Amino acid sequence: MRKDQIIISGTGCALADFLYTDIRFESPEFLKFRSGSAGDGGLSPGKLVFTEDLEKFAGIPFAEVLAEVTNHSDPDSCNIGGPGLVSLIHAAQMLAEENARVFFYGGLGKDDTAKKILELVQKTPLDISNYIITGDKASPFTDVLSDHTYDNGHGERTFINNIGAAWDYSPAFLTDDFFNSDIVCFGGTALVPPIHENLSALLKKSKQNNCITIVNTVYDFLNEKKSPGEKWPLVSSQEDLKLIDLLIMDKEEALRISGEKSLDAASAFFIKSGISSFVVTNGAENVVAYSSGTFFKSQDLIYLPVSGKVKKELSSSAKSKGDTTGCGDNFAGGLIASVAKQLKNKERGEFDLIEALCLGISSGGVACFYKGGTYFEQCKGEKSKLVQIYYEDYLIQIGKNETCKAR
Repeated sequence: MRKDQIIISGTGCALADFLYTDIRFESPEFLKFRSGSAGDGGLSPGKLVFTEDLEKFAGIPFAEVLAEVTNHSDPDSCNIGGPGLVSLIHAAQMLAEENARVFFYGGLGKDDTAKKILELVQKTPLDISNYIITGDKASPFTDVLSDHTYDNGHGERTFINNIGAAWDYSPAFLTDDFFNSDIVCFGGTALVPPIHENLSALLKKSKQNNCITIVNTVYDFLNEKKSPGEKWPLVSSQEDLKLIDLLIMDKEEALRISGEKSLDAASAFFIKSGISSFVVTNGAENVVAYSSGTFFKSQDLIYLPVSGKVKKELSSSAKSKGDTTGCGDNFAGGLIASVAKQLKNKERGEFDLIEALCLGISSGGVACFYKGGTYFEQCKGEKSKLVQIYYEDYLIQIGKNETCKAR
């Protein structure tokens, strides 16, 4: 049934990113807590460690470790992070001129981090009336330690994550209104353990209510820590992948969820599973996508390039650069927004996957031009108008590109 007003509800990973930019990974302060072997809980350039594991490794409270490593410095910036939250903020911004409402359901702690997150999110059109304090644990956060001199000046980051209040965010917090939405989104649930462990049941309930289901994944650090090198469990059984209308992953996540060693093999796995549609990003390489025809129109495996306009502008010193933080989350948000727009005048099975990908690729590309994952608008519709410029250029790009169906 075609709808006038579209309701989107989502849950998943939401946190504060605290960035420390003047770290040196070869300093005595960092080396004191540097990992000696994989999985020992120490700091490692380019890797993520959980606060509780770092505390065990160091033998002192995390606050003391952070103070030593950062030389008692305050963070240089605080940004909104998380595939659940950032993707929905972008979707809400892209739908600013549409009759749509976008809700986020999540948990916070009773701390200053919660105040900072809420202060920032309230500057966006996302409805956070269901983003609540769930207990006494700290609000989820990631401390990002950045050393721009590392690797001969190429730079690198180290991540320290605290799941915190997300440990307490259970399916019980998802009200009937969540499942009465037109579209439900589960973003980065691997960092919200109670939701992730019950994802199959939540997807089943969503489909019973005739919701469109969209899942965008995140690196599953918890399962990787538990069973290094093993296949990651996304849903309870392969059969439950059919409950997902659109699955969005990056290459590493696609390989680990499928248990395969190549992107071709992973694609074959997901096609064989009977999933309705999936999309795989791979940094600046081609985006891979497929649709069985049950949600989007039938689409054999297709390989679409990233935005040529974005690549050109990033290579120009005249164009101010941000960073790649949140590009994948904004890509997912663009897909969500496109599905919502198409729902206004199309039936299931008529949706256009390539149309959705064009908005997703343009959205992810634009995220390279500002710091952090979230763009804070000065006026309603500002970001939508910005993305539209790249979207229109991208339509021309792939219209002229006869090789987009080949690698």
